[in-house]
Amino acid sequence: QVQLVESGGGLVQAGGSLRLSCAASGRTFSMYTMGWFRQAPGKEREIVATISWRLGSTYYADSVKGRFTISRDNAKNTVYLQMNSLKPEDTAVYYCAASKYRSLVAGDFGSWGQGTQVTVSS
Repeated sequence: QVQLVESGGGLVQAGGSLRLSCAASGRTFSMYTMGWFRQAPGKEREIVATISWRLGSTYYADSVKGRFTISRDNAKNTVYLQMNSLKPEDTAVYYCAASKYRSLVAGDFGSWGQGTQVTVSS
């Protein structure tokens, strides 16, 4: 099992930036894909971005493409989500997740962090 701990959420004005971090521990060698998901009140959880742990290849949802950047530091077992040009519609609880598969499906991610709140004011 992989344990994930997120940090870096908070309140920011529209147009501002935040960086989320996700520290992984445990059976990290089993990770293939790391992802960030988010869930806004009254909405379903949606994928934001993913990164291949070994290859570094990335995926972004259309809604964040060009504004968010996902990266990883293998030595620190940490994944980051740099969020720029934030919009009020980015307000949500952001979750870090790990999967042993190459996948974009939330159900394939077996390990989840506790979530961190991101609030963007207009």
